[in-house]
Amino acid sequence: MLTRKQHDLLMFIHTRLQEVGVPPSFDEMKDALDLKSKSGIHRLITALEERGFIRRLPNRARALEVLKLPESYATKTTGSVPEAQVTPSFKASMQIHAPVQAANDDAPEIASVPVMGRIAAGTPISAIQEHTHSISVSPEMLGGGEHYALEVKGDSMIEAGILDGDTVLIKKSNTCELGDIVVALVDDEEATLKRFQRDGQNIALEAANPAYETRVLGAERVNVQGKLVGLVRSYH
Repeated sequence: MLTRKQHDLLMFIHTRLQEVGVPPSFDEMKDALDLKSKSGIHRLITALEERGFIRRLPNRARALEVLKLPESYATKTTGSVPEAQVTPSFKASMQIHAPVQAANDDAPEIASVPVMGRIAAGTPISAIQEHTHSISVSPEMLGGGEHYALEVKGDSMIEAGILDGDTVLIKKSNTCELGDIVVALVDDEEATLKRFQRDGQNIALEAANPAYETRVLGAERVNVQGKLVGLVRSYH
């Protein structure tokens, strides 16, 4: 038997993984459950892991896998995992993170996305390369607009669920909102994947790993190349 908080956290993690393929950060879990500190999230995750509902992936900080959902809350089965009931207030908090659905009902079941080299989630590396190959993804992960993919190198975004070796799906855009995870081109020569913030008139490129400092740069030095919309992960 799970407590209400344990149940809500389990469903929040499950919903995020189903919708965008990225587990929520500890800050997002804290906000969704209206907790005052991340220590409460640590305790809930430990309890869920001890009860066999989730698993922390070895050697991958913040990476979570949902192993099962509580059958007592199930109302119907979709595939092998039942869809569980949630309280109305918590369901609203999960919908904040819902991806934009493809506008075309006749869209193909598989979309091909070009992979344009590597992107740094750590120390910035050279700018985005040319098209190297393509990957196939569900159109529901993309929504409208033009997209490309980049292979992640580094661990500066681990608390956002983005790990070294992941492939991120990016919607091409030169604009974004505060808090978006973006591909930022610095000085027209180095690309990095960071959370977009402001520091006065400057732009702050914020890591999701306390081991990395936030980079504060003049707005003229930073060009947004796209926004994160999804993630693809391979397990070897």
